[in-house]
Amino acid sequence: MRNIVSFTLNGKAVELQNPDPTQTLLNWLRQSRTLTGTKEGCAEGDCGACTVVIGDPNATPTWQAMNACIVFLPTLDGKTVITVEGVAKDGNLHPVQRALVEHHGSQCGFCTPGFVMSLYAHYRNDGAVDEETLNDVLAGNLCRCTGYAPIIRAAKAMYDYPKVEEIALTAATKQDTLALSMTDPLTGTKKQYFAPQTLDALAALYTDHPDATILAGGTDVGLWVTKKHAVLETLIDIGRVAGFAEIAQDKNKLSIGAGARYANAYAALGNLHPTLGEMVRRIGSTQIRNAGTIGGNIANGSPIGDMPPPLIALGAILVLRKGETRRRIALEDFFIAYGQQDLAPGEFVEAVIVPKPDPSTRFAVYKISKRFDQDISALCGAFFVRLQGEDVSEARFAFGGMAAIPARAKAAEAALIGKAWSETNLRAAMTALAQDFTPLSDMRASADYRLQAAQNLMWKFYLGEDAPYLAREMHHG
Repeated sequence: MRNIVSFTLNGKAVELQNPDPTQTLLNWLRQSRTLTGTKEGCAEGDCGACTVVIGDPNATPTWQAMNACIVFLPTLDGKTVITVEGVAKDGNLHPVQRALVEHHGSQCGFCTPGFVMSLYAHYRNDGAVDEETLNDVLAGNLCRCTGYAPIIRAAKAMYDYPKVEEIALTAATKQDTLALSMTDPLTGTKKQYFAPQTLDALAALYTDHPDATILAGGTDVGLWVTKKHAVLETLIDIGRVAGFAEIAQDKNKLSIGAGARYANAYAALGNLHPTLGEMVRRIGSTQIRNAGTIGGNIANGSPIGDMPPPLIALGAILVLRKGETRRRIALEDFFIAYGQQDLAPGEFVEAVIVPKPDPSTRFAVYKISKRFDQDISALCGAFFVRLQGEDVSEARFAFGGMAAIPARAKAAEAALIGKAWSETNLRAAMTALAQDFTPLSDMRASADYRLQAAQNLMWKFYLGEDAPYLAREMHHG
């Protein structure tokens, strides 16, 4: 086992012995390296001002934009980190920087480093520069001066400039477990961090440390530290576990390792159904999709997590593991109550298995949020029906944001099963939905709005693919 974190920062080797496992890259850059071009805007992965580029020899794509405010230092082991200070070479601006200068892509300048880095990652991955792609690439970078138009013009022009020599990628990580230990100087708390390399090692570590926090992408855990100021005593990082992010499919099912990141699962999920792919695109920004994992979204059990409703509607099965023992459970049975999932101490989500819809079925998922891109759902509705002739032989309607857990609308389903797939019966199911849920009012939506919107999504599903995906007039705010 090693207790030294090694990575490359702007072309120079860095070695840190037993660093604080939950120190963020953002704070370390600014406080320990005085690299203040990386800004703190929100400290929760929302605004993009802290965007850096991380090169990972084991990742696809190799160069990824990440939010430094929720990246913990030890997760950088074996990787290449580039900040805005490392983009220019020998005083000469990089093509991305030249384009932003010459197309007037900066106003107050606070957000500009983040835009530079998002575009820099896209540039190094030879990404397309059509407007739709660029809008998606930059969805996680907010500009309060509303200077998006010149930034988009700059992005379209960044390949027009002569190429420059780039920082090379660090060699692959050593194949051994990174194990860190330190004492927090403020609280006196002993902190531990483990980064196992195999599933067997992960299972053994979690059996030995059942109270540990599993660290996947950090898009939730990072906020526990930056917003709640939580002191996490033991972390087990699953980011280096071989095979934990594998995605496999055959004619009947899609199998997704719990460590698979949204960026990598996006295409496979979109192949199941276009609306599922579109929902994944809207779950978060490029930075968040590069970090967040499918298994993490499920295991955290949030009532407004976007992945559980469509996966429940599709009849997904979870593979859970504790030590050498595995068990399978229907995803809908995994959620017991708010903050409570069917997980024993030391047990973790290993994979999710999703049946593929066949020609006798219909499926769609819709997300309602105040902001179209990169926003938490007010509600999410997913719908699956199997038709036998003109009649509904099977129905699964699942919602997030309507109860304390993601849940099926069984009264609405019962109003359809065994009956014709017709407007009359669908409207009866819409009425029955009020028996399934008593939603709450909060900052994202009122109870009345949630119920009415959920009923309208059922109607939208009935209308079929000719109904435009998530029509803008359905948004509120």
